[in-house]
Amino acid sequence: MMVMKTLTRYTDLIFHQQNERILMKNNTVKEQVFDLEDALSKLKHYLPSQTPIKDFIHHNTLHAFQDMKFYDAIFKAAKIFGYQVTLGLNDYRRLFYQERISENKLNDIIIRNKPITEFDEWKSKLLFKQIDEEIKPRIGTLRSQWKSRFKINLDDTVHPLLFRILGSYLDQGISLWKFPTHPDGFLASIRQLEQSSYSGFFKTKRAKSFLLDNKTDIGELLKYLVADEKYFEEYLFDQQFSHQGWSGIVAAVEDAPHTLLDVRKISLSELIVFELLLEIDSLDYYFGGHWSPLTRTDSKEPANLFDPVERNELQEVLMLWQNAFEWNYYDEVLSGIASQSFKSEKKSAPSSKSFQAIFCIDERECSLRRHIEQQDPNCETLGSPGFFGVEFFFQAHGAKFYEKLCPAPVTPKYLIKEVMHHAPQRGKELLYTQQNQTMLYGMLNSITLGFYAGVRLIQTLFFPKMSPAISNAFSHMNKEALLTIENKSGAESENNLQVGFTIQEMAMRVESLLKGIGLIKDFATIVYTIAHGSSSANNPHHSAHDCGACSGRPGSVNARVFAWMANHSGVRTVLKARGIDIPNTTLFIGGMHDTAADQIEFYDEDKINKNHHAQHKTNESTFESALDLNAKERSRRFASINTTKSLQYVRKEILKRSVSMFEPRPELGHGTNSLCIIGNRNISKGLFLDRRAFLNSYDYRIDPDGTILMQVMRPIGLVCGGINLEYYFSRVDNHKLGAGTKLPHNVMGLIGVTNSSDGDLRPGLPVQMIEVHDPVRLLVIVEQTPEIVFKAINSTPEIYEWYKNEWVHLIALDPYTQHFHYFHDGNFTWYSPQGSQVPKLTDTLSLIERSLKMPSNHITDATRENLPVYQLN
Repeated sequence: MMVMKTLTRYTDLIFHQQNERILMKNNTVKEQVFDLEDALSKLKHYLPSQTPIKDFIHHNTLHAFQDMKFYDAIFKAAKIFGYQVTLGLNDYRRLFYQERISENKLNDIIIRNKPITEFDEWKSKLLFKQIDEEIKPRIGTLRSQWKSRFKINLDDTVHPLLFRILGSYLDQGISLWKFPTHPDGFLASIRQLEQSSYSGFFKTKRAKSFLLDNKTDIGELLKYLVADEKYFEEYLFDQQFSHQGWSGIVAAVEDAPHTLLDVRKISLSELIVFELLLEIDSLDYYFGGHWSPLTRTDSKEPANLFDPVERNELQEVLMLWQNAFEWNYYDEVLSGIASQSFKSEKKSAPSSKSFQAIFCIDERECSLRRHIEQQDPNCETLGSPGFFGVEFFFQAHGAKFYEKLCPAPVTPKYLIKEVMHHAPQRGKELLYTQQNQTMLYGMLNSITLGFYAGVRLIQTLFFPKMSPAISNAFSHMNKEALLTIENKSGAESENNLQVGFTIQEMAMRVESLLKGIGLIKDFATIVYTIAHGSSSANNPHHSAHDCGACSGRPGSVNARVFAWMANHSGVRTVLKARGIDIPNTTLFIGGMHDTAADQIEFYDEDKINKNHHAQHKTNESTFESALDLNAKERSRRFASINTTKSLQYVRKEILKRSVSMFEPRPELGHGTNSLCIIGNRNISKGLFLDRRAFLNSYDYRIDPDGTILMQVMRPIGLVCGGINLEYYFSRVDNHKLGAGTKLPHNVMGLIGVTNSSDGDLRPGLPVQMIEVHDPVRLLVIVEQTPEIVFKAINSTPEIYEWYKNEWVHLIALDPYTQHFHYFHDGNFTWYSPQGSQVPKLTDTLSLIERSLKMPSNHITDATRENLPVYQLN
């Protein structure tokens, strides 16, 4: 019997080796069907594109499908990758029974999309029919055969080691020991370690010999694992999408190595080679070298992952529900705009404004602007992208690296440096030092600092306060420091970057912003430029709360730089010759709003002369009162705060949340964003929009041909649409397209988060940022004629794609007829919102307190639903 078993194993080995030789011979003579470069290009296109978390830039999660119509795209992505791309059927039905989707709107959507003779049938399907919602993806079927046929789980045997090696190699400062790197990159570094180490990463000889052979490539390794070339691409997609987070970050770093401060050379092809070697090693170790490639006995044709997807009944039903959900809300907003008194007669702004304040268009500033205007009806607030049109790299005093403070696609040519002659000592937290991780210091500090650590833990839990361990938005720039803003000669440079701006360059940027927001005359005595940032403790995604227009950083430097430029006498001389006459009595003051703590800091106050000082103090009081009200409004979302208590109590509790190490929701970021309004403030000034609207100022009267609108519209899809869609997809599928709950998050090398020490990197947003978000597409409302709006969006294919394929909705509000025009299928058509008259509201605070008694779907800390649109008296 033993002889027979030995003979059988020997025969299997000979057969396996013969098959390999035949396979190698056949593959040399037959026509090549696998194009490696094309396969890698496709992988990069479909993998997540999120860069390391220090630059968390919001983007369309399904950017790879953006050349398709929205519903065609999301349902195709669902079929290929198994993503959930809408709310579930029961979620929509619950919204319907809660009257957040009205029956009239549901009926209207069915009538618009289905034959009238089938109305009853489709309504019954939407409301009652039980439909199988299981998603059976195309991805993963080939590689899963290792588990089903060979009874080995390669994910379990390969991923833990692979992820640890990638995390160590890409580490940006967490590890005590630096991974030994080779100048030629990741694979060369692994090869060097394997050659020089007593033990290695591989358990068998074959994989190690392949590694040490510099000529080994992906195609050769796939022949051993898969055999038939026509299956190679499918196998690579299966493999890489079994850990799309790590593969995505590698692809992103390969294309943009500067996204890592401590640069690591790595490529997606190197990752694939190493993973294939680990798979061969695992199979050799498990089977003792006796195994056959996947397709040796498989006659099934390879799957074409990207074949067209035919719309099925479930998708039709979900599409109707999503349209009803979106347009039920959009009609509320459009009805509110239509009911504004500006429709019959434009409200005339006060001839003498108490002050003007330019905020970022961020929807979190929507409520603060409303409260400021209610506190001082004679002021004027405006909105502009938060980098204020000045693009540059910034180097803080003593910093080793430059930070980009402008939108992600922009590559600045300028550098602003922070200069301090007597720099204060940076604060340090005694408990958080690198020495604590070493054996000697760790042991000594555990003994000597253990009691102190316990005291600090209790203090942090019950009496949280700002500390050096917390990301303080105001510490991004020292308000006492000087900035190298002006370059008088234009010749001063550093690392191929011009240090500061010339007068002409400053004037061009100030002019562009002022014209963009329509502020070219009637300047107030004081004009504030208010940036925003967000303080947070123990939050890896804190950059997602900062300013997206500043590459995920606070905009304090930009606000201060713009104010300095606008105050420059040489700049004002140039602007006056171009038709913008800023009075000598007008002073620009920069500032920053911490959206988590609801605090404001102003800059260069020591330069305010006595003529402006008293007015600035009065305005500060207005800002503080508005911040009290803003904190009260925000507090209704947080179950841990008693919103009915005094303004001062609520404001203090909001501040404590922003510095608490135990608070998973210091703020909710862009959660609930749904609108972008581009036009005069009168469009939305009389409406309560519940902090859901990006507000971009624009004056159609100074832009008859749409030249300014082209510049205004250029970033809207990319920035606002990107924010909206990342929240949308993280909300509908937080498991695959989001980051899951942040409570067990483990930061890997300062590049991303996982839910364990060996898990995949999580793209998207954590559940604590999206749980109150309604997944609706962004509605962009532009105050301009349809013809000019079409000209603006059609200026480049990249802009037009967002609107043509309906990843965001677009409405043109014709300022001459006051009619709405909806952009659909490449054309604008007249649109009249349905719904009852928008209710009026006399007291915002009473509404906030009444909302606490409204029923909620949520049982988490972020407990309150979005409120309807109200008209303010």
